[in-house]
Amino acid sequence: MSLFKARDWWSTVLGEKEEFDQGCLCLADVDNTGNGQDKIIVGSFMGYLRIFNPHPVKTGDGAQAEDMLLEVHLRDPILQVEVGKFVSGTEMLHLAVLHSRKLCVYSVSGTLGNVEHGNQYQIKLMYEHNLQRTACNMTYGSFGGVKGRDLICIQSMDGMLMVFEQESYAFGRFLPGSLLPGPLAYSSRTDSFITVSSCRQVESYKYQVLAFATDADKRQETEQQKLGSGKRLVVDWTLNIGEQALDICIVSFNQSASSVFVLGERNFFCLKDNGQIRFMKKLDCSPSCFLPYCSVSEGTINTLIGNHNHMLHIYQDVTLKWATQLPHIPVAVRVGCLHDLKGVIVTLSDDGHLQCSYLGTDPSLFQAPKVESRELHYDELDRELKELQKIIKDVNKSQGIWPMTEREDDLKVSAMVSPNVDSVSQAADVDMGTDLVPSVTVKVTLQNRLALRKAKLSVYVQPPLVLTCDQFTFEFMEQNPDGIPRVIQCKFRLPLKLICLPGQPSKTASHKLTIDTNKSPVSLLSLFPGFASQSDDDQVNVMGFRFFGGSRVTLLASKTSQRYRIQSEQFEDLWLVTNELIIRLQEYFEKQGIKDFACSFSGCMPLQEYFELIDHHFELRINGEKLEELLSERAVQFRAIQRRLLTRFKDKTPAPLQHLDTLLDGTYKQVIALADAVEENQDSLFQSFTKLKSATHLVILLIGLWQKLSTDQIAILEAAFLPVQQDTQELGWEETVDAAISHLLKTCLSKSSKEQALNLSSQLNLPKDTSRLKKHITLLCDRLAKGGRLCLSTDAAAPQTMVMPGGCTTIPESDLEERSIEQDSTELFTSHKHLIVETPMPEVSPLQGVSE
Repeated sequence: MSLFKARDWWSTVLGEKEEFDQGCLCLADVDNTGNGQDKIIVGSFMGYLRIFNPHPVKTGDGAQAEDMLLEVHLRDPILQVEVGKFVSGTEMLHLAVLHSRKLCVYSVSGTLGNVEHGNQYQIKLMYEHNLQRTACNMTYGSFGGVKGRDLICIQSMDGMLMVFEQESYAFGRFLPGSLLPGPLAYSSRTDSFITVSSCRQVESYKYQVLAFATDADKRQETEQQKLGSGKRLVVDWTLNIGEQALDICIVSFNQSASSVFVLGERNFFCLKDNGQIRFMKKLDCSPSCFLPYCSVSEGTINTLIGNHNHMLHIYQDVTLKWATQLPHIPVAVRVGCLHDLKGVIVTLSDDGHLQCSYLGTDPSLFQAPKVESRELHYDELDRELKELQKIIKDVNKSQGIWPMTEREDDLKVSAMVSPNVDSVSQAADVDMGTDLVPSVTVKVTLQNRLALRKAKLSVYVQPPLVLTCDQFTFEFMEQNPDGIPRVIQCKFRLPLKLICLPGQPSKTASHKLTIDTNKSPVSLLSLFPGFASQSDDDQVNVMGFRFFGGSRVTLLASKTSQRYRIQSEQFEDLWLVTNELIIRLQEYFEKQGIKDFACSFSGCMPLQEYFELIDHHFELRINGEKLEELLSERAVQFRAIQRRLLTRFKDKTPAPLQHLDTLLDGTYKQVIALADAVEENQDSLFQSFTKLKSATHLVILLIGLWQKLSTDQIAILEAAFLPVQQDTQELGWEETVDAAISHLLKTCLSKSSKEQALNLSSQLNLPKDTSRLKKHITLLCDRLAKGGRLCLSTDAAAPQTMVMPGGCTTIPESDLEERSIEQDSTELFTSHKHLIVETPMPEVSPLQGVSE
C-alpha cells in the first residue's frame, strides 16, 4: 500500500443503488464554451445522464447544487458516453449516448441567467439510430481519413461492427470467429479498429477492408461469397496475449508513431502499430481500469492504473513512479482540466462514487495512542496471576465439552418443530415408489439482548434428509460498533413420521436387541400414538414400523418382564427405533413424576455385525480408488491416441492410420464405462456410509446403556466414532476413527505411563485393511468393561491402574500381543446380526447461528 492518499479536490455520490462501468465516464467541453474547461459527463445503468462542472470553494468540498449542470432520466440503461463531432454540417461537439438497442446524439447548451442559480442547461436530440442487435460498446474517429467530422462504430454482443456516418447507417460486418465481444478502439494513424477476441489475442482490422468486405446481413456465407464475388474480411495482424483484456487505448507520440495499450487481467501491454510488443509489465494486483497519456519526457508514456486494492499507480513505461490511495475501487479514470486546474484525475466507482483528485504528499499514518504510565505493583500482579492460574486449573478439571459464555441470555436460538407433517409436501420431486415423502415445517426463533449488526443462520440435517433452505442471513438497520463474532447452536428433534410409516409387525427377524428397564412396561399405543392401527388390538405390546426405503422394524413389549425387544432384518435399522423408544420412555416417566427411571443393556455387544458394515464400506473405498486409477490410465491413453491421430492428419504426406481410429473408439468406450462405474461406486459408498453411521450410533447407544456412561462420556465416544460428516478418498472414516480411538487408548484408557509415551502416526492414510481398527474397537470395549472411564482433562488421563478392578491390558506393541488380546476379547463380545438404516439419525439435527 502507499504512504500517500490522493488529495481530494471535489467529490460526490451519484444516486442511490445505481451501477456504473468503464464506459460511463467522459470529460470534454460538451457545451462548446471554447474556454478549454472540461465538463464531467456520467451515465448510469439506471438510465440517468448527469453533467457536472465542479467549483469547490476550498479543496475537499463536496458537490454543491450549482455544480450539477444537468440531470435527466433517459429510461434506457446507458452503456457508454462519448463526445465528438457527430453532427453533419458543423464541427461543434455533441454528446453520443449508447443504449443497449439505441444510439442517441444530443446537443448540450446552456442559457445564462440573471443570478448565480439562473443558468439553465438542456439537451436536444439531434438524431437517433435504432439498433437491430444488442450493443456492447462503441468507438469513434475520422474513419477513412475524413476531415472535420467523426464517425461512430458500435460493436454488438454477437461480434458485429456497425458503422454510422453521422445521421446515416453505413455498413455492418461480422468479425471472423467472434464468440464474445471485447474492448474496441480506433487508431487514426493506421485507420484500423483494434479489439481483443475471445481467443485472447489482439486483432487489428483495416477500415478499408471492412468497408469493401461482403455485407454482413447474415453470419453464414452467402452463395455469392461462395462463388467468389465480394471480398472476405481478413485480419491485418494478431498478437496472442494469453489473457482476457479489460480495456484498449491508443496513444500517439506524434504524427509518425502511435502505441496500442492493452490492459489485461494480470499484465498491461504496449504494442507498436504493426502488433509488435514495445514493452509489457506484470502487475502485482488485479487491475480495474487504466488511462495512458503522453509524458513530459520525450519518447515515454505515462499510464494510470487503478486496481482492486483501492490504489492508483502511475507508471512511466514500465517504471512505477507514484502510488496513491483512493477511497474506492475505480472502474473508470480520466484526466482533464477543471476550473483552470490542469491534470485533475477523475475516478468513478461501480456504485457511483465520483471524485476529482490530484497527487500530493498528504501522508496517511497510524499514530498509536499514548499509554498512561503507571507504577507497577508486583504483589497485586502476583495475586492476579495466581487467581488466573486457579481458574485455568478449574476449567481443565471440568468435564464440559462446550465453553460457557459469560451471559447465556445475550443470544439465544430456539427451534419449534410442527407436531404434524405438512398438508402439502414440499418434497414433490422425490421419488420413493408409491410412498409420498412427507415434509415438516420448523420455526426458528432468534432472541438477542445486545444489538446485532448481522446474523447468519445455518441449518444442518443428516442425509438423506434435505432442507428447502439451509442458509439465512439477517441484516439489521442499526449501525453499531464492530464486535466479536459469537456462535451458538441448538438441536431439535424431527418427528418419526418424517421417515417411516406404520407397518406390519414381523414375528421373525435376523437381528434382535433387548433393552432392560426398572419399571413396568408401558403400552406402545401411548408411546407411539401416531403409529397405532385401529384394526389391530394387539398393538398394546407389538408395533411395526416401515421405513420409506422398504425396511421394516418390529417393537415388542414384554407382558411379564420389564423388557423391550427391537428386531429387524437389517442391523442398522435398529438404531432409530431403539433411540426413539428410550427417549419416549424417559419423557413418559418424567410426566408421571418418576425420576429414577433407567434403561440398561445386558446383552452381548454386536461387534461382529458392526464389523461387517465396516468391511463393506472399506471395500467400496478400495474399489473406488482402483476405478479412479484405471480411469486416469485410460484418460492418459486416450489423449496419447488423440495426439498420434492429430499428427497423422497434419502430415502433408498422409500415412495409414494403422487402426488408431479403432483404438481411439475402444478407449473412449472404456473411459465412459469407467466413469459410469466410478459414479455407481460413489452412490454405493454414500449409502454404505449412511448405514455405517446408523450402526455407529447404535453401538454408541448400547455402550452407554451397557456401562451407564454419562452425557459427557457419550459425547467423547461420538466425537471419536463420528468425526467426519462426509466420507472422501483423501480423508475417510476408517483412518480418522482409528486415530481417535488410539488416542483414547493411550490417554484416559491407558494402563501405564509406558503406554502414554507411545507415539501415534501424525499422518492419516488409507489403511491396507480394517483389522487394526476392529482390534482397537474391541480393546476399547474391553477396557470400558474392566472399569475404564472416558475423560478429556489432563489430570484424569493419568494411569488408571488403581481405579480399574482387575486392571486393563496394555496397548499391544506387536502383532503377537494383538492376537492374544483378540482371543481374550472374543469371549466378551459374541455375534449378532445387523440392520441398515436408509435414513441416518433424522430426529436430532444441529442448528447453528453465527452473529456479530
